[in-house]
Amino acid sequence: MSPHLQDKVIIVTGAGSGFGKLISEKCAAGGAKVVGVDINGASMNEVFDGIRTAGFLGTSYVADVADMDQVKAAAQHALDTFGAIDVLVNNAGVMPLAFFADHEQAWQKWHKAIDINVKGVVNGISAVYDQMIDQGRGQVVNISSIYGNAGLEGAGVYSATKAAVDAISNSLRVEAQGRIKVTTVKPTGILGTNLASWVVNDEAIVGLVGQKGLQFAENIRNVQQGALRPEQMDVNSVEYWLITPEDLVNAVVHVIDQPWGINLGEVTVRASGENYVY
Repeated sequence: MSPHLQDKVIIVTGAGSGFGKLISEKCAAGGAKVVGVDINGASMNEVFDGIRTAGFLGTSYVADVADMDQVKAAAQHALDTFGAIDVLVNNAGVMPLAFFADHEQAWQKWHKAIDINVKGVVNGISAVYDQMIDQGRGQVVNISSIYGNAGLEGAGVYSATKAAVDAISNSLRVEAQGRIKVTTVKPTGILGTNLASWVVNDEAIVGLVGQKGLQFAENIRNVQQGALRPEQMDVNSVEYWLITPEDLVNAVVHVIDQPWGINLGEVTVRASGENYVY
């Protein structure tokens, strides 16, 4: 257990699967009291049954992060259960990559992405802000993306949602400095999560790899064929090619696992040998 995670009450949105599941499990194993929030109650209950069975502390609440009233109710559940809210991890998000030429197939997912990726972050902050200010301390961790660094071909709407997360984070950091720590975590591309299920057009990833597109395509083929070189799969090698969900989760937990007086404001998590250009 970590002395800086021990007994912190941590709300994690999107806790029923993917990054949220792993963040919840790792924080609980570190001694935190974790409150999972997800729209999918069945999967989230399975996650938190596992956390409690392992002897750790956790509770869950079914809520749609795009609905302010539901998010406020989830925050109240955290207070009723554990008496505080120390950290909010705004993890829930979707990635509807598509070109604007794909608008007929993409617009509904684009609209939903705005609801989840932007409104969900605003709702989460609003739901915990007063409690953290009253406590005299708190932390908000927003999961952004390198897609938010620029308007990219094939990712216009998704990039805009993550740029909005960056701006919201910066504003909150300035407004609440000394009372609420704010951390923006920006991962690069990651395989092995359910984010890819929201991609509308697989070719829309081209904007992120730019002039390294041929190298990226070759590496993807090698992944599919099990032919990546050992160095590219070795996390201790500078040729490490692609971060894993666990790599990202380790970074998220690391920014929480700090003394209250230390704030890691922005962290980009990338593999040293990757092909992404942003």
